[in-house]
Amino acid sequence: MLNRCASAASAALLFCALSSVARGSDVNIAVAGPMSGSSAAFGAQMRDGAAAAVEALNASGLFLDTKVILTVADDACDPKQAVAVANKLTTERARLVVGHFCSSASIPASEIYAEAGIIQVSPGSSNPQLTERGLETVFRICGRDDQQGIVAAEYIHRTFPNDKIAVLDDKSTAGKGVADVVEAQLRRFGEQVIRQSYVAGEKDYRALVSRMKKERVRVAYIGGYHTEIGLFVRQASEARAELMVMANDPLMTSEFWAITGSAGIGTLFTFMPDPTRNANAAGVVAELQASNLSAEGYTLYAYAAVQAWAEAVNRTGSFNAVRVARALRSRPTDTVIGPVRFDRKGDNAAPGFLVYRWRDGRVETVEQN
Repeated sequence: MLNRCASAASAALLFCALSSVARGSDVNIAVAGPMSGSSAAFGAQMRDGAAAAVEALNASGLFLDTKVILTVADDACDPKQAVAVANKLTTERARLVVGHFCSSASIPASEIYAEAGIIQVSPGSSNPQLTERGLETVFRICGRDDQQGIVAAEYIHRTFPNDKIAVLDDKSTAGKGVADVVEAQLRRFGEQVIRQSYVAGEKDYRALVSRMKKERVRVAYIGGYHTEIGLFVRQASEARAELMVMANDPLMTSEFWAITGSAGIGTLFTFMPDPTRNANAAGVVAELQASNLSAEGYTLYAYAAVQAWAEAVNRTGSFNAVRVARALRSRPTDTVIGPVRFDRKGDNAAPGFLVYRWRDGRVETVEQN
C-alpha cells in the first residue's frame, strides 16, 4: 500500500494513508447540482472537481480493492427536481452526495439524505438553514450567507460613505437570504437602504436600472446569480448609470464576464479565499489544466468534499454514515482548500470570505485596510 502511494500522481498523493477499510464491492457516491439551466456553470465546476477527486482516490488505493463510482445528477437548481434526485440516489445506495449547489435544492434534498443515512457535503449552498436543523449527516464545505453578508455590508459602509445604497434580490433562497443579511447589517450601521426584488430569469432590467438612476443610488448590492446580475450590470452601463454593483459568491465564474464584457469592470463580490493559491492544490490545479479544465469557483471545494469524506471513511474503517459524520466533526482534514474542520452543526469553520473585483476578464482580490 505505501509503495503504491509513493508512486502515485500528485493528486492521488493527497489521499494516501494506511487504509482500514475492508476490501469489498464498488461503492457509489454522487455529485448533484445544476448540470443544466442558468446555473449550469456551477454544476460543471462541482462535477469536474468531484470527478478529479474520485480519479485520484481510486488511483491512491486508499480503499484497497474497493472502487468508488461517481454518479452525476442534475437538479437544475429546482427544489422538486432535487427531491427526485435525492430519492433516486437513495435507491442507488449512494454513500456520499457532493451537493447540491442552490440552497433551495440542498435544503429539501437534505431531509431525504438524512433519513436515508447518506452523507451530504455541499460545496456551494450558503443559506444558514441548511445546517441549522441539526441533521447529523449534513455538511457544507463553503461559507454561510450570514458570514458573507456581513463582510459585504462592512465593505460597503467603509468604502462608500454617504453614498445612497440599494439592496436587491432575486427572491431565491440564497439571493434573498444574503440580501437580508446585508440590509440588516447596513441598517445597524445607520445606513438608509432602498430594498427591491426582481424575478429570477428576467432578461430586461431597464426599469430597475431607471429606478436606481431616479433614486440617485450609487451602490447596489444584489443577492442572486451571475446571469441576471450580469444582465443588470450590462444594462446599467448601457444606460450610463453611475452605479457600483456588489454581489454574492455566484459571480465567481467566467460566464459573468462573458455576459458583461467591459461593463463588468469594477464589479465587486464576495467569495471564499481562492483555493488555487493553496500549496496543497498546485498539483490538482495543474492536472485539471492539463485536461483543459478550470479550477475556478467551486471546483476545488467539490474536490475537498470527496477528500474529507474519504479520510473520515478511512479513519473509521466504515462507510456507515453516522460513524463517518462523527469522524468528520472530530478533527481537521488536510484538503486542497486547506484544513477543513466541521463544527457541531456541520459547517466548515475555516473558509471566511474576501472581497473580489472583476477587472479585464480576471478576478482580483480587493485590498482591505
